[in-house]
Amino acid sequence: MSDITWEAPFCQDSGNCFRLGTDSDGNAYIAVNGQEQHAVSDSLAALRTLILDIKAGKADHLL
Repeated sequence: MSDITWEAPFCQDSGNCFRLGTDSDGNAYIAVNGQEQHAVSDSLAALRTLILDIKAGKADHLL
């Protein structure tokens, strides 16, 4: 993996924290806080689409 710049953890409550990160190659990463070595990665555009779709309620059926 490239050097990843991680954002501060986003936590719904004390048990549900995740982090978003980016690297200089244009990749985006999402991981459970404290388990960044197991991050899922894709392009920045794909991560942006995922976040916008979640905010739009397109993943509500998964909850």
